[in-house]
Amino acid sequence: MKKRIYVWLGRSAALALGLAAGGAGAQQVLPRPPEPFAGKIDPARDKSVPAWPKQVQVPKGAPNVVVVLLDDVGFSAASTFGGVADTPALQDLARNGLSYNQFHVTSLCSPTRAALLTGRNHHEVGFGTVADSSSGFPGYNSVWAKDTVSVAEVLRQNGYSTSAFGKWHNTPQWEITPAGPFEHWPTSLGFEFFYGFMGGADNQWEPRLYRNTTPVEPKATPEQGYHLTADLADEATRWLRTHDAVYPDKPFFVWFAPGGTHWPHHVPQDWIAKYKGKFDQGWDKLREETFARQKKLGVIPANAELTPRPPELPAWDSLPAEQRRLLAREAEISAAYLAYTDFQVGRLLAEIRAQGKSDNTVVFYIVGDNGAEVSSPLLGRDATGPDGQAASLAERLKDIDALGSARFDNLYGSAWGWADNTPFQYGKGIPSYLGGTRNPLVVSWPKGLRDKGVVRSQFSHVTDIAPTIYELAGITFPDKVEGIQQVPLEGRSLVYSFDNARAESPRTLQYFEMGGSRGIYKDGWWAGSRNVTPRGNAVLNQAPFGQRQWQLYNLNADYSQAHDVAAANPDKLAELVATFDKEAWRNDVYPLTPEVGVGRPSPAAGRTLFTYRAGVTRIPSRVGPDVTRRAHRITADIELPARGGDGVLIADGGRWGGFSLFVKDGRLVYEANAHGHRSGHIVSSRPLPKGKLQVAFSFTPDGAASSAPVVQGQPPVAVPGVGRLFVNGEQVGEGRIAKIVYGPYESLDIGADLGSPVSSDYKVPFSFTGILGKVEVELR
Repeated sequence: MKKRIYVWLGRSAALALGLAAGGAGAQQVLPRPPEPFAGKIDPARDKSVPAWPKQVQVPKGAPNVVVVLLDDVGFSAASTFGGVADTPALQDLARNGLSYNQFHVTSLCSPTRAALLTGRNHHEVGFGTVADSSSGFPGYNSVWAKDTVSVAEVLRQNGYSTSAFGKWHNTPQWEITPAGPFEHWPTSLGFEFFYGFMGGADNQWEPRLYRNTTPVEPKATPEQGYHLTADLADEATRWLRTHDAVYPDKPFFVWFAPGGTHWPHHVPQDWIAKYKGKFDQGWDKLREETFARQKKLGVIPANAELTPRPPELPAWDSLPAEQRRLLAREAEISAAYLAYTDFQVGRLLAEIRAQGKSDNTVVFYIVGDNGAEVSSPLLGRDATGPDGQAASLAERLKDIDALGSARFDNLYGSAWGWADNTPFQYGKGIPSYLGGTRNPLVVSWPKGLRDKGVVRSQFSHVTDIAPTIYELAGITFPDKVEGIQQVPLEGRSLVYSFDNARAESPRTLQYFEMGGSRGIYKDGWWAGSRNVTPRGNAVLNQAPFGQRQWQLYNLNADYSQAHDVAAANPDKLAELVATFDKEAWRNDVYPLTPEVGVGRPSPAAGRTLFTYRAGVTRIPSRVGPDVTRRAHRITADIELPARGGDGVLIADGGRWGGFSLFVKDGRLVYEANAHGHRSGHIVSSRPLPKGKLQVAFSFTPDGAASSAPVVQGQPPVAVPGVGRLFVNGEQVGEGRIAKIVYGPYESLDIGADLGSPVSSDYKVPFSFTGILGKVEVELR
């Protein structure tokens, strides 16, 4: 009876009523209670017998576990699954392991990661969408609750060493600060070591990194050959070597989640050169070629059909030659990025082989947390104008050879994403179709797999990974963790399929939902309804807006969803729609598309005065003062030495947007950057005096500050105004500021400009060489 009520009310309501959330078969409690002292205690030392608390012993033969999770990679992008990008590391695992061609994810990054790491559905963990778009409802609040323990934590408390590298994106935005709180960071969710970035994307050349919970700067510059993905492989290798030196017989769990191939598409030029000319045929021909290779490789069924190009996308041959030239270059960069990422994964796996541990290491290589990106403009994104809109085609072509470098925040056009999802429809963020939800999974375990180099076609889901790990490690899923009853696992172990290609999948039901787009799988049937919303520059989001009609597919006979059979099967469709509603209530899916951010916690909420002191850096822009659309004043107390004294006083943002107040050649300078263009530049009329002084900058917008909402995918509304510089209260400069816009991936820094530079007048970090006291930002 309790279970039935739980099903209908959903997790949050059931737990509010005090209903048990643990599975009937769960028996383990974590942490384990202390065992009684096994020695003997006597007043006399020679009559006493010491005994140490027993250390946790991993079940004998438990394997090492490595999970590799790539980002925004379509089903067909990798050569292993028919694509152009060369992926030898993936291919080697597939040749010696199992390839799953009906493995499913949630269609978006944070949700997939939450589901993978917990074995529960993404809404159950509070990640109905990405952490950045959280809302104040149980399925969407991005607050990872203690009743959904991570697989890392369970493994750690059962004797594994655990580490995570790369993208995280599962911490509430308001908690991502150098001051915490750290309750929902990787190191508080089961990982003993973390090295990577906390957001959904980051600059691969100049990233904002954390080692555990401490901000760290990249070891080198792009000019010196630095790239984040290689750095992650270096750090993972170092961790493995240290672990082997101390605990050679202790199993490990490594989570390796690089940024590739999520935008920005940053990759070394020599890798891009390898793919020159390989996309000149365009996306229509590419899909046909890919589809043929997939059939030949056997990674899709022989009777699978190639779905048609969606009506929103044009035929390749209909585009002007110059557009095709730019687009082909974008695809070359994306393929190179995937190949480069796979190469770094290969380095990690090579280290495990070198240590002689690959035989008993289970590797789950998941080629994408969702389908490829399809919400970009048709011509992609790279150079922009001062208004934030795409630069002219002629201007973009002038810099075509520099795409992929640190100069650009670039992404390929939406039709390339569609092509990377061959043979399916649509892509990332659209769980109504397989293009957004079906990604390759390769499992390798030399010691434990009998079949090698074969395909498995059982319907499976990302929530199945955690239960599979538990079964392989011989670990019973805990009923309680830290006294908290656990939400039952939704996933089903895949071990049943390891030695039996024809074994029936125990998973007969799975819902999908993202942004109001819905999908439901039941007993081989799939129903989906796409939600289309206005979104600037997104080719696939065209009117009519709102919920599209439900479609129905028989996946038992239609691998790629090529035939909508809703009209011929109205009763089956009605059954699946009702099933979705039941699953939605059970998993806290409702309300669909809740309004983002209303009342969301923030350290900046309600504050109009922000006080900083020397040494404060890496404050995320979103938890600092938002100066972009209102009057404000920045004041800094400084002391200039007899010689020198140049450097940044305060900077927020970077190469693609922000502001900086700095001293250059003895003069006070303020610069605003909007979309990579100088939108304001004021220099004091005379050099600054030596000694102690107070400098200031004020911004007064033209008229009332704009209250117009920022439309997703569109540049923020411009707020022009007048900026003024002051020294000891006296005005020493004035100028127009066209717009202040924060760029992505950056932070607010005091006494330096970390990351990429706001201004081209200096090179980072351009640390202030005088004495910096208090810096205040006052919003007016």
